[in-house]
Amino acid sequence: MMFSKLLIQWYLQNKRDLPWRDTASPYVIWLSEIMLQQTRVAQGLPYFLRFTEAFPTVFDLANATEEEVLKLWQGLGYYSRARNLHGTAKQIAFEYNGEFPKTYKELLHLKGIGEYTAAAIASFAYNENVPVVDGNVFRVLSRYFDVDTDIASAGAKKEFKQLAAELLPKGNAGVFNQAIMEFGALQCVPKNPNCPECIFSGSCLALQKKKVTELPVKSKKLKVKSRYFHYLVFSDDNENTVIHKRTQKGIWHNLYEFPLLETDTPETDTAVLELIQRQSFVSNNILEIHLCNPESLVHKLSHQHLNIKFWKIKVAGKIKNGNSWESVKKMPFPIVIFNFIEKETF
Repeated sequence: MMFSKLLIQWYLQNKRDLPWRDTASPYVIWLSEIMLQQTRVAQGLPYFLRFTEAFPTVFDLANATEEEVLKLWQGLGYYSRARNLHGTAKQIAFEYNGEFPKTYKELLHLKGIGEYTAAAIASFAYNENVPVVDGNVFRVLSRYFDVDTDIASAGAKKEFKQLAAELLPKGNAGVFNQAIMEFGALQCVPKNPNCPECIFSGSCLALQKKKVTELPVKSKKLKVKSRYFHYLVFSDDNENTVIHKRTQKGIWHNLYEFPLLETDTPETDTAVLELIQRQSFVSNNILEIHLCNPESLVHKLSHQHLNIKFWKIKVAGKIKNGNSWESVKKMPFPIVIFNFIEKETF
């Protein structure tokens, strides 16, 4: 089909030089695909390079501790990806003797690998004729063919996957899949695409019907929730502090943080100070409480906005089971807390 031929020609002339494109290693391809989920290439590339240096094989990743993996992932966000990555590496290393399955269907049996990732590995590493469907593919196909199916609906993935499969040139699946994703990333971008210079300007139905800005159709996201975090940064006579691991489900699972006081609504600093002083875990031998940032740091996640303040609490004597700052800096933290630690002097 002319669409596929033009697309592949465009890709070969315009593709970015990326390290995971220079190999057929399923490990490297898998690592890059997990890292680039919900992440821009420019942001993910340095992490990919650090990971492949630290863990050159799936055995190296499997034998690492979760804290080592999370520390390297620190700042990339969506930390469940890192935990799942680590778990899948263990499964491949210890149940599959380090060998990735070689077909799409077999890859789906691995924990943490869904349809998209399985199709990417199968087509990029083994050139299996399976289509890859991600946000870029949704956008390119919906615009070119004027498909107004809501991409957030239950049947959308199946519909677009079938359409992509019909376009897939047999024996050249890997190149085609990378081409259509690259085209969506560089040319058919979400906002203000350069349609006059597009190779499909004469055949794109959305352009002909002036519907480029309307496609793809996607139902509105859920309302973003605001939360109010007050971190208590203790310091004793030995300049030790207190941290603990977030073991509850939700954001930042298994990352470290300072003791947290969360309020349901924004409170005045005076009200929060009184709340801190009433906490049972706050020592009676407080020497000083100091608010580090009068203006909240707003940390935006996909489904919630965290309004964060840090309170330094100086106490007399020694904190039981306290942590030295040298040891603290080696632990994996949410990036907003890590940046605070790096900036402050203790």
